[in-house]
Amino acid sequence: MAAGVKHDYHLVNPSPWPLIGSISATVMALGGVTWMKGMFGLPAHTAWLFFAGLAGVLFTMIVWWRDVTIEANTGDHTPVVSLGLRYGMILFIASEVMFFVAWFWIFFEMALFHHVRGDAGSSIDDVRTAWATWPPHGVEAVPAFQLPLVNTLTLLLSGTTVTWAHHALQVGDRRGAKIGLFLTICLGVLFTSIQAYEYNHILEHNYFFSPAAANAGLYGSSFFMATGFHGFHVLIGTIFLSVCLARLIGGGFTPQKHFGFEAAAWYWHFVDVVWLFLFAFIYVIFGAHGG
Repeated sequence: MAAGVKHDYHLVNPSPWPLIGSISATVMALGGVTWMKGMFGLPAHTAWLFFAGLAGVLFTMIVWWRDVTIEANTGDHTPVVSLGLRYGMILFIASEVMFFVAWFWIFFEMALFHHVRGDAGSSIDDVRTAWATWPPHGVEAVPAFQLPLVNTLTLLLSGTTVTWAHHALQVGDRRGAKIGLFLTICLGVLFTSIQAYEYNHILEHNYFFSPAAANAGLYGSSFFMATGFHGFHVLIGTIFLSVCLARLIGGGFTPQKHFGFEAAAWYWHFVDVVWLFLFAFIYVIFGAHGG
């Protein structure tokens, strides 16, 4: 426990980062609107305001998490505080699960209930008619057992390497932890590269935008929202693990205190599980009948 502390809770010192972070996020949001629609006398496609806000947000993240690391190393993270950090990470992952539930919800709505018809003259009858088949006729679905299968195997392998790294750190094998973590990062980069290639292939061949398919836009939107946001989470997880590797190489983490790495491992396993659901339902079960 830090010198002078008489209880198990960490009362943080006054910090400018919440204020700076909120201002930066506001600037980034306004910059995004300006970039797309124009605002404040600035024409559309003016991106500098958005990137200025983004730079502020990234700066806030770096310095705020740096302060948390310093607090941990100086003894402020007592067992009670560490337990709170674990609960916080669990709740964060739970919120991310519900985020993906939204994309699965609309996909299952269209995949499972497309045959439902409304009453004649219903305002949504045309929509239900467009959902008569799923995937829509005229839409060429992505073959599940090609690049998506390779990415599935890639993420499953990365789950084993990050578990290896975690176990190695727990038993004091820092070299093994570094190797396992490095391999996990490489597999994350490989996944992102394969998905970028897959997206480029989809757009080149116009898979989901056939003018002959009345419902192609809905299928394409649900596909890109679900798999695209998952890919974004893989990118975040790769950065998360890269920071952990840098800290590990710099002498950070001990077998007793390494929650930063543990949280990254939890997040990576969450990403793995979400991809298994995406692969099973979007690519295999409800993606094999288009054309």
